[in-house]
Amino acid sequence: MFRIFSTILLSCLVAAPVSAEWAYIQADRDTTLIEDPDGAKANGSGPVFFAGRTNQAMFSVRRALVRFDVASALPEDAIIDRVFLTLYQSSNNTVPSDMTLHVMLADWGEGASFSGGGGGAPAEKGDATWLHTFWDLQYWVQAGGHFVSRASATATVKGNGFYTWQSTNKMVNNVRHWLHDPDRNFGWLVMGDESAGGSVKRFDSRTASNADQHPELAVEYHLPGE
Repeated sequence: MFRIFSTILLSCLVAAPVSAEWAYIQADRDTTLIEDPDGAKANGSGPVFFAGRTNQAMFSVRRALVRFDVASALPEDAIIDRVFLTLYQSSNNTVPSDMTLHVMLADWGEGASFSGGGGGAPAEKGDATWLHTFWDLQYWVQAGGHFVSRASATATVKGNGFYTWQSTNKMVNNVRHWLHDPDRNFGWLVMGDESAGGSVKRFDSRTASNADQHPELAVEYHLPGE
């Protein structure tokens, strides 16, 4: 909690509601969509997920998916003021890359496939893959995931460390929607620079050994009448 709060503190130059409260929510699902013509690669249970493009000659795009159970963490009548997403980048790739958040428009799974690398592992039942929402019977509308093309937020990611996507109106609206319609909460897709090889970034997942580096969503809110 301290590491994300210290990052957020730098952005708190504008007045917040006097009675504002905070919720710190850990991801309940995350994975990597690994570009693969057969949709046979996944990494549902691995300690890391990836976004950007590897140095492979073919099938090099990686897209990360992450979801937070907002409705279970906040009062139903909470009025959300600001939200901040923090991820820990651990790839030793220091080249700056803009990473964007996109609202997912379809549900997806986190299966038992496990890999510590960007190449992934053979997909297992329920995994999200490049072609599948849930391997191997349910499919995305389009390969690579079904998501809103316009970004909700952008952060520039460089070397190892914590990175926070600062609150935007779109992010706030995303989380408000997830609170009031939890059945439509499919999380965000994290997209890196897909135009250049070697741009890929690696983030610690919710199963990483260091719990302090798990994906975290910080939500500032107040209750009606406060």
